[in-house]
Amino acid sequence: MKERLKRDYAPVKDLKADDHIRIVQDIFATVTGKYDFLNHLLSFRRDVAWRRFAARKMHFPRTRRYLDVATGTADLALEVASRYPDVEVTGVDFVLEMLEKAVIKTARRKECRDRVSFVQGDALALPFADRSFDVVGIAFGIRNIPDRPGALREFSRVLIEGGQVAILEMQLPQQKVLQFLCSFYLRRILPRMARCFTRNPAAYLYLADSIIQFPAPERFAGMMRDVGFSNVRHYPLTLGITRLYVGTKPDGALPPEKQPGHFPEKNPDRDSS
Repeated sequence: MKERLKRDYAPVKDLKADDHIRIVQDIFATVTGKYDFLNHLLSFRRDVAWRRFAARKMHFPRTRRYLDVATGTADLALEVASRYPDVEVTGVDFVLEMLEKAVIKTARRKECRDRVSFVQGDALALPFADRSFDVVGIAFGIRNIPDRPGALREFSRVLIEGGQVAILEMQLPQQKVLQFLCSFYLRRILPRMARCFTRNPAAYLYLADSIIQFPAPERFAGMMRDVGFSNVRHYPLTLGITRLYVGTKPDGALPPEKQPGHFPEKNPDRDSS
């Protein structure tokens, strides 16, 4: 019997946590072969510039170690390894098929492959000791984690005091006209384009829905502050269809409620290549 070429996924807002996790595993296990190609095609290759921007914002003061959560096929992990020649990079993901692709891709990068390693693991129970990394990053993965505060607390646990979290995520722009155009692209155009290249085009309906349902910028930044991150900033990229959220783990000198809060960024760096 021929495998169905289309699967149906419930709307993100209706999913229970366990179902959400199962669906994410199913989706990323089935789109691995064309994942990189489709990311570049469907973002008009802006995803490359977004990752470069995120890597430029990172600082490695002590451990010289970076953790890439939901590393997927390791694009952000390899960007960081290439930009910082003395930094050790670890990628973690719970989808084995993605990690297998990441290992193959990394093996081709002679300049950094000896400093990049991968571990299969859960963002809510990272297999690392407390205070192990200078920076924890995640690109386009936080929206696929049902318990986002739990993940943020786990990121904080493995960071050094004064360490940095960097979260790159797609979401709807704030302007109404751009919201309409972006929603139309995500719901109508993206899945049809994906249908030409993947055996599971419904995966891109889910991914579009997960972008549309992601919290507004100040709401997500507030979530970061609520779990204890200070100096939380967010940078709109490409008309706000993607944002980089950056926060700092307090050094313990002050309780979280007295740590500095959000500082608006008047002139954010451009997301140029």
